Amino acid sequence: MTTRTLESVEEKFETFQILNEEGEVVNEAAMPELSDEQLQELMKRMVYTRIWDQRAISLNRQGRLGFYAPVAGQEASMLGSQFALDKEDWILPGYRDIPQIVFHGLPLHQAFLWSRGHMGGGQFPEGLNIVVPQIIIGAQIIQTAGVALGLKRKAKNNVAITYTGDGGSSQGDFYEGMNFAGAYNVPAIFIVQNNRFAISVPVEKQSAAKTIAQKATAAGIEGIQVDGMDVLAVYAVTKQARDRALNGEGPTLIETMTYRYGPHTMAGDDPTRYRTSDLDDEWTKKDPLIRFRKFLEGKKLWSEEQENEVVEKAKEDIKAAIKEADNAPKQKVTDIIGVMFEELPVNLREQMEEYTAKESK
Repeated sequence: MTTRTLESVEEKFETFQILNEEGEVVNEAAMPELSDEQLQELMKRMVYTRIWDQRAISLNRQGRLGFYAPVAGQEASMLGSQFALDKEDWILPGYRDIPQIVFHGLPLHQAFLWSRGHMGGGQFPEGLNIVVPQIIIGAQIIQTAGVALGLKRKAKNNVAITYTGDGGSSQGDFYEGMNFAGAYNVPAIFIVQNNRFAISVPVEKQSAAKTIAQKATAAGIEGIQVDGMDVLAVYAVTKQARDRALNGEGPTLIETMTYRYGPHTMAGDDPTRYRTSDLDDEWTKKDPLIRFRKFLEGKKLWSEEQENEVVEKAKEDIKAAIKEADNAPKQKVTDIIGVMFEELPVNLREQMEEYTAKESK
């Protein structure tokens, strides 16, 4: 009788990669079929998001944005995966996953309103298949299993995809959601963006498992670990996961090995208290923008002029979006009460009357 050891299971989960840190193709057979225009679009989105991130941090420090979770370093993980989706697929984001839903169709000014806690930030355009970013860590995993089950029962040819960080994989909801998804064989994709520290706790102290990807085994679903700084590798594994789901082969857990260069959020986190400068330097060399830029330049598909155009467009779009957010109607208590229920219960009707009277003075 052959006994499978923990080590033999973990050996299965080697990091999938297409581009190395120098932008060189190291896995030609896995290269996705993307046109030159699509490759350029991926780069545009990553550059755009990096500028947006820098500007959002500045706006937060100026008091013009509320909650903000920096994304620099995770662009390949976020945008490579979203690029593999169909417009009708559902995204259930965590609070850091704003770039994915903006490129899925959410107007940028609404992303800024959401950051400010304005209810207009959650009033999405008709037909936009996203849900409001989840603040409760890991809760979106269970929601995704439910949405995917709904897609399956309605015979929709689409998937539900969600994101969390390595910290989210330590939540009970993470295991419950994957177990449900596996048991019902639903079209779901679970992406864990392993940036190594959750809020401040090293991943090695969160789990004794060598990888997060191997946690898929217990749920009976496919699991893969990918270089999250390699946008082509992330795109390729997400597309494969989507194809598997639509073919009735079940959900996939994707662990993207990535790194956030900034703090967990702008709410007072100081990453120097738990990360070393040597580690920061190590991951800076793996920057997804530098890597993909080198690859495209080698194919004569990218130039400094093109990048500057994207930078200027990002700045203009952000300026216009923050102005539109500034011009949004100020929230009133009655507005918030009015959208809570189709028919208000007695206690809220009383509050509505009370605040209506106050606001009319």
